[in-house]
Amino acid sequence: MLDNTVPVLQQKQQYAEMVKKNAPKVRVWRNVFWAFVVGGLICLLGQFILSFYQSLGLGVTEAGAATSATLVFLAAFLTGLGVYDEVSRFGGAGGIVPITGFANSMVAPAMEYRAEGMVFGVGARLFAVAGPVLVWGIVTAWAAGILYYFFR
Repeated sequence: MLDNTVPVLQQKQQYAEMVKKNAPKVRVWRNVFWAFVVGGLICLLGQFILSFYQSLGLGVTEAGAATSATLVFLAAFLTGLGVYDEVSRFGGAGGIVPITGFANSMVAPAMEYRAEGMVFGVGARLFAVAGPVLVWGIVTAWAAGILYYFFR
């Protein structure tokens, strides 16, 4: 029985060496740099929008809400045009982590299934990726509210 396993082990080692040799080289520092740049540019855009809304006379809270809504709209619009997917592909986590990535995660599946119709395609797939995030956030907020009510 040991004689049969030696060639299998050698085959596994050869296969592992072949995979290691042919695997694409991960450029971690390049990816980190571009994620930082893209995420920073999104945040810079958000700061400009926030300052714009504050210059119109909105308070900090209202301007923050309007800025978030604007960024979500812009990301959804750019996802519909196919631009935001390229930004995320180039910037990696810099395009995925901000609130704009959340908007992209909602619109992209809906765009993919739009051929199935407005209800079964767009409506059913709109929350495919973002749905669990929303559920977790709502349940956590609900639990925090209950705990706050009883232990304040």
